[in-house]
Amino acid sequence: MKSSRLQFLLLSLLSSTFLLQLHAIHGVDFYPGPTPSAQPPAAAGDTDFIRTSCNATLYPELCYTSLSRYARSVQKDPGQLARVSIGLSLYRVKRMITYVSNLSHQADYGADSRAASALHDCFSNFGDAADEIYGSLKQMRQLRSSSKSSFMFQMSNVQTWMSAALTDEDTCTDGLQDVADGPMKKDICERVERVKKLTSNALALVNRYAEIGMN
Repeated sequence: MKSSRLQFLLLSLLSSTFLLQLHAIHGVDFYPGPTPSAQPPAAAGDTDFIRTSCNATLYPELCYTSLSRYARSVQKDPGQLARVSIGLSLYRVKRMITYVSNLSHQADYGADSRAASALHDCFSNFGDAADEIYGSLKQMRQLRSSSKSSFMFQMSNVQTWMSAALTDEDTCTDGLQDVADGPMKKDICERVERVKKLTSNALALVNRYAEIGMN
């Protein structure tokens, strides 16, 4: 139990610190809420760029609604759009870790050891996903386009880590299949599904950026 709590605290600190650094560098706010009114509105072409880019994802409407608020920062830069999308996915994964951790301490499992085990595994899966998405975001910040081969090697790392994160998120819901149906299971599955969609969209935008970079 101590190791699980320590892992949670370290992951929370790591992702929070990195997101604050990213905000300072790029001026991007990954926390939910309306775009601050003090900022000038994004140009129509910038939001159109996000709309068009999101058509390459499996969930284009969610992609657009979650990323359009960052149009002013993204402008028409596919690399920046991919970075913002990855950052948003990391933030949502961090929130899921917090939610599962709190739930595991509050829930009354009774004799249902499967539910306790599934929550523990879900916590672990999302911890792995956070590490992988963080690695992806760090690699995106360190991209060097001195050659196509170097660019594609680095992008391959990002694609691999984002794919692994999506697999880990899938594994969380797979582990809940044997848990009895109820409000807790339903709520977890719905939350995980949204996170999976955001991660899937981020991966699609990464793939799109990789394709553009090769042309």
